[in-house]
Amino acid sequence: MRRAVPVLFRAGCPDCRGRFELAAGALRLAIGATSRTTFYSFTCPECGSSVRKPAGERIVELLTGGGVRTLRLHSTV
Repeated sequence: MRRAVPVLFRAGCPDCRGRFELAAGALRLAIGATSRTTFYSFTCPECGSSVRKPAGERIVELLTGGGVRTLRLHSTV
């Protein structure tokens, strides 16, 4: 039986400019109808700020493949 190696993602905080690695459980991905409503978020482990960054197709692919929890946003129209 193979043991799963935890996936780590590199991230940075725009507030404190900290650079760090986060496990999949520390990130959230929201997929909306457009690129403006698709983003990932996390709390900076160094300063505690809530960080939200846009997620293009490649980022979405990497995060979902790495086990990041995903929320699909639905349009009200």
